[in-house]
Amino acid sequence: MSNDWKKTAKDKADSVNDLIPQEWRIKDVPSIEQQRDVTGPFIQQYLSKQEIEITETDAVGIVKKTSSGAWKAVDVAKAFCHRAAVAHQLVNCLHEIFFDAAIADAEKADAYFAEHKKALGALHGLPVSLKDQFHVKDVETHMGYVGWIGTFEGKKGTNKEKVFESEMVKELRSLGATLYCKTSVPHTLMCGETINNIIGYTQNPANRNLSTGGSSGGEGALIGLRGSPVGFGTDIGGSIRIPAAFNGLYGIRPSTGRLPYQGMANSGDGQNSILSVVGPLATTPDALSLVTQALLSTEPWLHDPLVHEIPWRPSAAASISDPIQRLANPLSFAVLRHDGTCAPHPPVARAVDLVVKKLESLGHKVITWDPKPTHARLMEICAKCWDFDGGADMRSAFALSGEEPAPQILGEEKPAVDATYIAAANVEKREAQKEYMEYWNSTAELTGTGRPVDAIISPLAPFAAARPNGYTYYTYSTFVNVLDYTSVVLPVTRVDKGVDKKDEGFKAVGEVDQKTQDLYDPEIYDGAHVSIQLVGRKLQEEKMLALAKYVGEAIHS
Repeated sequence: MSNDWKKTAKDKADSVNDLIPQEWRIKDVPSIEQQRDVTGPFIQQYLSKQEIEITETDAVGIVKKTSSGAWKAVDVAKAFCHRAAVAHQLVNCLHEIFFDAAIADAEKADAYFAEHKKALGALHGLPVSLKDQFHVKDVETHMGYVGWIGTFEGKKGTNKEKVFESEMVKELRSLGATLYCKTSVPHTLMCGETINNIIGYTQNPANRNLSTGGSSGGEGALIGLRGSPVGFGTDIGGSIRIPAAFNGLYGIRPSTGRLPYQGMANSGDGQNSILSVVGPLATTPDALSLVTQALLSTEPWLHDPLVHEIPWRPSAAASISDPIQRLANPLSFAVLRHDGTCAPHPPVARAVDLVVKKLESLGHKVITWDPKPTHARLMEICAKCWDFDGGADMRSAFALSGEEPAPQILGEEKPAVDATYIAAANVEKREAQKEYMEYWNSTAELTGTGRPVDAIISPLAPFAAARPNGYTYYTYSTFVNVLDYTSVVLPVTRVDKGVDKKDEGFKAVGEVDQKTQDLYDPEIYDGAHVSIQLVGRKLQEEKMLALAKYVGEAIHS
């Protein structure tokens, strides 16, 4: 690779920007001081009325229109390509643009509908954005690494470059989806912010003082700006849920083996103790259900050896979505307000309270969550598993170009561990999972329903969004990955500087607690989205999506 990695990175970024049509280019992007929030009316000024109508319809509404012939797939594709191009110019959220291919695919979908008078599949004409871990034919995958540019995952001469496709990409195509862009990630993927040496820093579109999250940060920013109706990210420590939360979206971290990860690029591939999972982010919970159900209809377990043979289970959600069944089987919840190590910022604490009070007003019992093992212990196990190779995989990727890693990236250079250490860590994880499982079971004595709690209400992070280089604490998201539970994020409110005052009497329990609270400034955070997560048990995707809809509608009714 060339030693001039900065030029290679700039050339790559320029080549992507050059794909934006001249008529879609913005001459002057305002500074953060001039325009903090570039969502809503701000981005709408660059779009036609028809484009606004199309791009502000959720995925379910789009599919209804395209599958009935009310909207042409090509018009939908062009509208989202345009809005995505504008979004990228505002917040640096795209790695790859393939608008021409998307429009050609949409034209084929329209031709099929015109001939057969039926949809191609369950996602006919639905634009779907992809995190830059997915391999797409004729499109590069660099995952934020300069040394991966012009290669297949850092290697040349594999005969896979721009030819190979990830399994889910094939399934989305078979369902009639329109693929049109790949979104930004932090190099290594191990970061709650999105930064790399190719596109720079991806900002939070609702408040550009803040991060869009990571590692699926480009997805969060793009969907937050309505440049995509639904997209797919991955999550090994919060990387779907963090961008969803920071951008006021719905997002689900499924349990391992529910959706196909086969053939995707990754960091630390082969570390199987805590697996990364793939899942959707969208503007509505119904959109998450739509794409999840559609993908399961393709029987992905026939093409990905790690996917469980579990079709979509409507009955699993019926007790939530059906009011009669809800009366017969009352729901109960637990609330985690503070995990014992790091207190949430005032707006996050307020969001948790809003959800608890709403559910209690609907007649649901909410108990306090005080689990064993502690989340601090779960985080220790997580860190052990993440560090098995001592950072060798990341270092080798950086060494391809000689580029410098961003300071926010997790992981430090250390010796790789041996098989005995890995086996011991796996036993420790399994025993912790068993202990936590039995604690959850024990809540049946407290709920009044005769059953354990249905879900945990928890912060997803201690802040509404991280400030740049200020992601101080990850345990609120990572504990879910260690347990392999299903978790869904839902938006609750926005930071209000007049309400969410700084706690002047705050008493920290430790250094990270104080450092986190010191970063809260109501003026800087004003207007940011505030979200929470609902955590369910393993492989409860249908149930958790139904709960996200039920709780979300209750909060926003």
